[in-house]
Amino acid sequence: MVPNSSSVAAGDREGESSEARKFGIPPSGWRRRLFVVIFESDTSAGRTFDIALLFVILASVTVVMLDSVAVISARYGRLFDWLEWGFTLLFTVEYLARLACVQRPVRYGRSFFGIVDLLSVLPTYLALVLPGLHSLIDIRLLRLLRVFRILKLTEYISEYRRLGSALHASRRKIFVFIGTVFMMVVLIGTVMYLVEGPENGFTSIPMSVYWAITTVTTVGFGDITPRTDLGRAIASFSMLLGWGVLAVPTGIVTAEMTSQRFREREPARRCAGCGSSDHSGHARFCQACGRSLDAPA
Repeated sequence: MVPNSSSVAAGDREGESSEARKFGIPPSGWRRRLFVVIFESDTSAGRTFDIALLFVILASVTVVMLDSVAVISARYGRLFDWLEWGFTLLFTVEYLARLACVQRPVRYGRSFFGIVDLLSVLPTYLALVLPGLHSLIDIRLLRLLRVFRILKLTEYISEYRRLGSALHASRRKIFVFIGTVFMMVVLIGTVMYLVEGPENGFTSIPMSVYWAITTVTTVGFGDITPRTDLGRAIASFSMLLGWGVLAVPTGIVTAEMTSQRFREREPARRCAGCGSSDHSGHARFCQACGRSLDAPA
């Protein structure tokens, strides 16, 4: 189902989509109608196209995964080959259609999804020359990121930005924390190397640091274990320390997010003396000149 001219006109009145602004929407004709179907998920045709595309992507990835199982591949290998070529031809036509219906095809080809679309079809063709590349077809899973458009999750983009802003604001504290943890595991690993020694599996300081990292992060692969009583005591201390280590970065980011949300809710106060307005709602004195914010002008 292709949207009629009235729906397209209504879309123009509401404003262009991000794809239209970035890649350019044709003014009229079949290219414009094709653009609306492929890139505009707000229309019934566009939504149907995107949902169908997601199911095809899932089916193609399922075929590749099943083909990697020796028992299943031995029985249905020929069928999987035909299905894979069918999926590849469909994705090739879709990729060419995307390039044909935009005003700036080079820009689309260089975009994230443009590169992913291209990489999703290349492995099948290249596998004719290099069979080992056939497993790269699973890169089609990246195309499932389009589900964010289908499910209208873009309304939560402000939450993603808030989280990114909190991580950026906390970057120095997190770097200091990571540096502290690094020095801590180096110290613990060195001590364990001296206590346990090569005869108990701690063959070098780097190997001992590796043990300290797996212990402090509570992963504990178990490939290296302390044998002496002192070594076990140090290991126990490291395990308990790991509980606190895991909580620190979470607390840093959470505190920053809470602080940002509080600043957003509290109106900024302006200093009557210097005019500075970079104050939180609970501030009492100007951070620029020190004047009381409650003082009259």
